[in-house]
Amino acid sequence: MGTNDTNKIIHKELSYVLNGVLFSVHNNLGRFCRERQYGDLLETFLKEKKIPYEREKALPLDGVKERFTNVVDFVINGEILLDLKAKPVVTKENYYQMNRYLAASGHKLGLIVNFRNKYLKPIRVIRSYS
Repeated sequence: MGTNDTNKIIHKELSYVLNGVLFSVHNNLGRFCRERQYGDLLETFLKEKKIPYEREKALPLDGVKERFTNVVDFVINGEILLDLKAKPVVTKENYYQMNRYLAASGHKLGLIVNFRNKYLKPIRVIRSYS
């Protein structure tokens, strides 16, 4: 990696578009719906914008027989993992969970989005190891 690579934003354009979609979902449904409802509306908006995605994608780990131990809410355009939350606080366990997803999938960027917050603040989780 060169020195300029460390300052590069991962999936900048897709992240920008995705954040706009997430804000639209939050603006439409508010703060007190269920994760499933946010996911359903997000799916509708992704289809409208023709953004490729996979929903409830299993991310199996090598050597683990149970294929569905890691299931991420969305994989956006084969590049960004997206985990939706609707709870009072995002915890360390949620970060650990996203790191497991990133390790299992080989992706570099994951977003944790808690729709319960008054102001939506997607949390970027970057896999820093290979």
